[in-house]
Amino acid sequence: MPVGLLTLEIRLPEAHSLKEKRAVVRKVRDRIRARFNVAVAELDAQDVWQRATLGVASVSDSRTLLESVFHQVLREAERTLGDDVADHVVEFFD
Repeated sequence: MPVGLLTLEIRLPEAHSLKEKRAVVRKVRDRIRARFNVAVAELDAQDVWQRATLGVASVSDSRTLLESVFHQVLREAERTLGDDVADHVVEFFD
């Protein structure tokens, strides 16, 4: 049973406070959770205003299905944040 982890590195150049950053992160996190039934958490840089790292995790009986879900999640994050998605990494654990 494969477990997948998608890590999103996000730049938030318009955020000038933690409150502004958290509003953006919450919007993305809630949207991804609702649309794709995956677990989402902020992993790093909680006290940095203009940077966030989100982890998206899911379990499935098919690695192909996980790859498809993560591709859709990445597209949704890019649609929501635009060029602010700086990088992403996908990992699988079997």
